[in-house]
Amino acid sequence: MDIQNFIKPESNIVILTGAGISAESGIQTFRAADGLWENHCVEDVATPEAFIKNPALVQNFYNQRRSAILSANVKPNPAHYALAELEEKWGALNGGEALLITQNIDNLHERAGSRNVIHMHGELLKMFCTNCTLPMQNETAKKYDIQKDIDEHTLCSDCHESGTLRPDIVWFGEIPYHMDVCARALQNCDLFLSIGTSGNVYPAAGFVQEAMLAGALSAEINLEPSANASIFSTGFYGPASQKVPEFIQKLTAPPS
Repeated sequence: MDIQNFIKPESNIVILTGAGISAESGIQTFRAADGLWENHCVEDVATPEAFIKNPALVQNFYNQRRSAILSANVKPNPAHYALAELEEKWGALNGGEALLITQNIDNLHERAGSRNVIHMHGELLKMFCTNCTLPMQNETAKKYDIQKDIDEHTLCSDCHESGTLRPDIVWFGEIPYHMDVCARALQNCDLFLSIGTSGNVYPAAGFVQEAMLAGALSAEINLEPSANASIFSTGFYGPASQKVPEFIQKLTAPPS
């Protein structure tokens, strides 16, 4: 299906990105086939209980992840730049909106120039204080930018307590951020585009169904078909750095 022929210039687009789009930039996908993340069980480094049980391990783990994305070797790839170009062209030239929802905690979309970005799983370069935050209100907590290591002894600059700063990451058992904004966007989009996602992680894996129930067309761009590939209107398979620019070039090309 040549989906580009069915999308009008004033259409609204919602793009969901997952780990696959950043893999080509040198960032390891969240969970390998053996269930480990950088040789750690996710239950040991990605739950609120893990942070309470062993804050030193959790802080060290995210310090390493933070250092990795700040490395000079990690840069946006052509897929990131193509999405930033889509946002600029679609809004300025066509009158529609291109909203980018990412499951990734890196900053590669912003570094490529994207501005209309929702980080539903938080951001690795931000932190917040659990002592200054009401229970279950992580989304609205005061966030602090961070580009250095923190540990269980680091003091909060507001309450001056130690051991209360944690990475701004949505862990297992916590509610993803901005779900109300995502729901409204999906109900009003004309095209839903999923890039580099497994189709296994909810609620993001259910976004395509929400969008299509609202009448949107859908496409996935993946290295290989995702777990819910059969739901999409169409699919394009291969490296994101190649397939995303190709798709967006066709989408934004003037009518022939």
